[in-house]
Amino acid sequence: MANKNILLVEPGYRNKYPPLGLMKIAQYHGPAGKKDHVRFVKGEDPSAYETAWDRVYITTLFSFEWARTERSIDYALDLVGGQAHRVFVGGIAASLMHDKYISEPKWRGVRFIKGLLGEAPATSLQLDPFDEELYAEDTNGKPIEDLVPDYSILDQIGYEYPVSDAYFTYASRGCVRKCAFCGVPTLEGMQRDTNSLTEVVEGVSKLYGEKRDLILMDNNVVASANFKEIIAEIIDLGFERGAKLKRGRYELQRRVDFNQGVDARILCKDPMYLQQLASIALKPLRIAFDHLGVKKPYSQAIRYSAEAGLTELSNYMLYNFKDSPQDLFERMRLNVDLNEELDVRIFSFPMRYQPVNRPDRGHVGDKWNSYYLRSMQVILQATHGIVSGAPDFFRKAYGDTYEEFENILLRPHHFIFNRYWYEQFDGRPEFDEFQSVMSALSDDERTELTRYLCERDKNDYEHDLNVLAPGKLRDAARFFVPMSKAEEAKIWEAQKRRRVEDISAYLVPEDERVEDAALTDEDVPPSAGSKKNVDKINQVFA
Repeated sequence: MANKNILLVEPGYRNKYPPLGLMKIAQYHGPAGKKDHVRFVKGEDPSAYETAWDRVYITTLFSFEWARTERSIDYALDLVGGQAHRVFVGGIAASLMHDKYISEPKWRGVRFIKGLLGEAPATSLQLDPFDEELYAEDTNGKPIEDLVPDYSILDQIGYEYPVSDAYFTYASRGCVRKCAFCGVPTLEGMQRDTNSLTEVVEGVSKLYGEKRDLILMDNNVVASANFKEIIAEIIDLGFERGAKLKRGRYELQRRVDFNQGVDARILCKDPMYLQQLASIALKPLRIAFDHLGVKKPYSQAIRYSAEAGLTELSNYMLYNFKDSPQDLFERMRLNVDLNEELDVRIFSFPMRYQPVNRPDRGHVGDKWNSYYLRSMQVILQATHGIVSGAPDFFRKAYGDTYEEFENILLRPHHFIFNRYWYEQFDGRPEFDEFQSVMSALSDDERTELTRYLCERDKNDYEHDLNVLAPGKLRDAARFFVPMSKAEEAKIWEAQKRRRVEDISAYLVPEDERVEDAALTDEDVPPSAGSKKNVDKINQVFA
């Protein structure tokens, strides 16, 4: 039953890592599996209409990417002429929002897969043998979850993933914690070890060549009872500390990344954990710092890291959950203090909380407000999503005290994004006037101004000024009227001719940053032409 046409679709959002689930499905259907014709597209590629598809698989990622995922599902249904039984949707959002997906009337008949493809293929894909569905007889085959990912499909699209020269796998699944903000318990269940890392790494190397890095997507690897054995296996695979990969005349520094972070509450119990991690080519060490309640174990974990020689650190900082802006500031400020005290380099990546079952980014935590949240995003856009622990950089971007930080959050967003223009260049007189007006406001007036900014779209700020009493409150609100794109473009052009501080020393390589799709809302355009193999595939399908 080979030679079927299989389409794999990743919605047109921007993401850091390639779709591991689709890569495993490609292996199942590809030359080493069912010997079907497999094609991969990013977004709604119109050239796919040239082929009659026997099955279409769609992956999902963040729940707030509902709109883009909806477009991809509608596109798939159109490709198969409305034959919903040919369309399969899985991944993170489809699992966490399973009820919402299956209750959508226009998608009736589409298979929405919840969780991992950890059983025999026909079982995981919900195939019905009575309907003689494609491969419904495959009830004893190796689970798709356990297959070696097919890297060759990445050559079929023009989109470049920031991380691609790497083995993507897991040493463990699930987590011992049940954090209220996290979707892992629903997606993966309790903590357990996976199959051999060696099997995956050697399988990828044999089929697609040796990779430079090892990206382990475990949710809490230090909680594994076999943690030491996992570290030993990583070393045996050629990823010991200082390891290099030789390619031709060049030697490339290898890197291990537990990209979901490790648990400070376990690391702080025994320096053994950091000593073990220091024995591999770990860069960076990622530790979660989700609220001030874990300040003590977090600080101890950082100290053990420094003692073990791990000085390149990164952490996730959840905000907009049960924390407050002051809680977030104190966590960021602590990293500055630890950097100075221990001579380490900690980069923080604030991650805005969104409920795992919400289809948009509109959640506002009880101790936050919508204007402050948007201000935080503007700051992060200007700094590439990074909070550097370098004292000078931090003070300029976030202030030296919570009062200064809150004043920055209550600035016009074009002042925040174009900070140098307004603090150092031609915009300084306007900035000074703004500061003077704001300092004259009482606490009640600042509260009223904040409410005004939160209760309406920014494009209505100018139109609605008359709802504010004449005087200093209305005068302050005028500064928040957005600039036109043309005016802001003039500022950017003028700044190019000025000497602006080079922040590159405070940044980290793109492949070491976290995946936070909220920093940009741009679509990935469908490729006009894939990098290779597409012409061949189209000829087969024509």
